[in-house]
Amino acid sequence: MGFGGISAWQLLIVLAIALCVFGTGRLKNIGADLGGAIKGFRKAMESEDAAPAARIAQEKAERAATAQPERADAEKHA
Repeated sequence: MGFGGISAWQLLIVLAIALCVFGTGRLKNIGADLGGAIKGFRKAMESEDAAPAARIAQEKAERAATAQPERADAEKHA
């Protein structure tokens, strides 16, 4: 058994029919477009995963920056 119940022979027959219908040039363009779409999707997923981490780090830095002057004032009065 192959991919989800499709044998290798069935896959080859489907590819041969697609080649006859679309031709090599058009299949090459379809493959390139599909590859570009997958690459763009992966890049978007990676940047989306990195965005919350960067936002959290920025918020922590802002909290630390605002907390330090308050600590200095408290130490002066103590």
